[in-house]
Amino acid sequence: MISFSSATQPSCLTCGTIKVSKLIIADSCKYGRRVAQTPGRINVEQNLVFGEVAKNMIKDSCHTRRINVLAASTFPVIQPANKLSTYLFRTEKGGHVKVISGLKNNKYRANLEVSSLHDNDDDVIMSWGIFRSDSSSLIPLESSDSGIFETPFVNKSLNKLSTELEFDASLAPFYVSFLLKSRFGGEKIEIRSHRRTNFCFPVGIRSGSPAPLGLSYSADGSINFALFSRNAESVILCLFDNKSKENPALEIDLDPYVNRSGDIWHASMDIDMNFVSYGYRIRNSGQDKSYEHQVLLDPYAKVIGEKFLGEICKQPTFDWSDEIRPCLPMEKLMVYRLNVTDFTKDPSSNLTNEVGGTFLGVSEKLDHFKNLGVNAILLEPIVPFDKQVGPYFPSHFFSPQNPLTIQSMKEMVKRLHANGIEVLMEVVLTHTSQTASLTKIDRPSYYLSTKNELNCAHPVVQQLILDSLRNWVIEYHIDGFCFINASSMLRGFNGEILSRPPLIEAISFDPILSNTKLIADSFDPIQKSTKEIQFPHWKRWAEMNAEFFRDTRNYLRGETLVSNLATRICGSGDIFLNGRGPAFCFNFVSRNHGLTLVDSVSFSNASELSWNCGEEGATKRKSVLETRLKQIRNYLFILYISLGVPVLNMGDECGQSSGGSVNRGVVIFFRGGSF
Repeated sequence: MISFSSATQPSCLTCGTIKVSKLIIADSCKYGRRVAQTPGRINVEQNLVFGEVAKNMIKDSCHTRRINVLAASTFPVIQPANKLSTYLFRTEKGGHVKVISGLKNNKYRANLEVSSLHDNDDDVIMSWGIFRSDSSSLIPLESSDSGIFETPFVNKSLNKLSTELEFDASLAPFYVSFLLKSRFGGEKIEIRSHRRTNFCFPVGIRSGSPAPLGLSYSADGSINFALFSRNAESVILCLFDNKSKENPALEIDLDPYVNRSGDIWHASMDIDMNFVSYGYRIRNSGQDKSYEHQVLLDPYAKVIGEKFLGEICKQPTFDWSDEIRPCLPMEKLMVYRLNVTDFTKDPSSNLTNEVGGTFLGVSEKLDHFKNLGVNAILLEPIVPFDKQVGPYFPSHFFSPQNPLTIQSMKEMVKRLHANGIEVLMEVVLTHTSQTASLTKIDRPSYYLSTKNELNCAHPVVQQLILDSLRNWVIEYHIDGFCFINASSMLRGFNGEILSRPPLIEAISFDPILSNTKLIADSFDPIQKSTKEIQFPHWKRWAEMNAEFFRDTRNYLRGETLVSNLATRICGSGDIFLNGRGPAFCFNFVSRNHGLTLVDSVSFSNASELSWNCGEEGATKRKSVLETRLKQIRNYLFILYISLGVPVLNMGDECGQSSGGSVNRGVVIFFRGGSF
């Protein structure tokens, strides 16, 4: 019988060598008996309690099951089965071990065939056990409860031995770890792989595919998990069922030789397993050890649950059949920027609590959009974010914050499209919040430095960004994107500005994204400033015109020449020449950071280029109020007569104020009005 220590480094080959660390034989399988070398099939039935774990074991936290193990010695050929997997091992003695496993009639069968090991190989025994892995609850095994079986091989043909194991499908997924015992020259020997580690093969877990990343469904009724992490020493797939709340129901330590292709870790399993959500534990060299027990969200998860984990389900279907997309030309756009929550929850919206703060609430304000002449709305970031720092520090890129909003967002888009209104999204793809799973999965690959700035020159980051944008277009029918902090998308591996950045070029000529409206906004949420840079546009990118904002505000407070204002009114030809023109110029006089429009004429702030019209803050002086109202009209008049696309910020049409705060805290109204 093998000792506990001999099962701690299993190894196997799939047309190569496979080494599994951190996976040990199940602790409470009472199979520590020798199976007699006699013909016939041997039935062994024992209780398995997977709630108990041992060192380097993954546990099944809530299930007690029974197992039927059949050691076939008379007819080792496995009957035709679905989803056959083949594993080939080299032994340290020069022979080979071949394993064919498959599922049929709700049973997993594994046929093992051993080639000649030495001249006298009739007395060969397979010493084996089944196991999972656990990275958090480690309990040493008792030698009397080691969970080890010994099953004999029988002659199949000249120099070949075989045996067969059978397992109930309800036990899957798990691994089988084994070594061979033989007698040579009167001496008992143990035979392992050519790496001198135990052989190992998975049951109910297949190698899977490295593409596509994230969770995907195959036509054969299986689900595939794929995660990029170049620097991970180990990746543990954590599966949750309806019973497991804080801790996973099952954790599987992915085999770096079976479940890894290049820098992508992957695995697949049957779709009928009763798991509802998933995440990953990552172990990296030099990583903060406190992260090792944290279950991380899949960066490619399309549906996110309450625990901030990926849901094991397909994206909800939606009927787009009778949708009519506006497909408006750029020169006809009239844009209204809004925050979904603030816009629909404000009392002036006159919406019920049921729809307040939701996408459906936006749909209810169609009359307001039409009264303003708006034909496009620009949504502030709607993805999950760190609430400590705000929506411009995202934690995820593929899904709205709440899974319940997926359908309502699609309904909103469809309804707005039916009324001739396009939907644009602000996206932040150059940095993340500290809480983003990418910071723990593979920081050296995804990030430029110790800060949370994404390395947009890295091919994997570029693929993440492209896949995210395509998902919004394909699944949600988004009409365009405004890229916040777009100047950072131009940086190379060392932070230098590239004249021809590959990410911008890839977006510009992508077959899906090139048909959407692409808008570059160089406002940096980290530095809270706008960077002046010549953006490589390929005659496809529009830009938020920060010069229009500056020159308009400076002129109306008497700080610039009329010629500068004239340049902005005539379409900012100094910026938008070379094949673009005014249609690519998005003009604004206020935005969702800094002072609102009414505050810009009520408070003097040098950094905001504002003037209080004679008195700071709220006042009852008639002359000051008349001057402020005149200034607001001047701003809006200049905005709407200028060549380019006007962008009106939420609340500016009715006197929204933050009391002079540039952080948009408390919202008050200097004048009556209604959204």
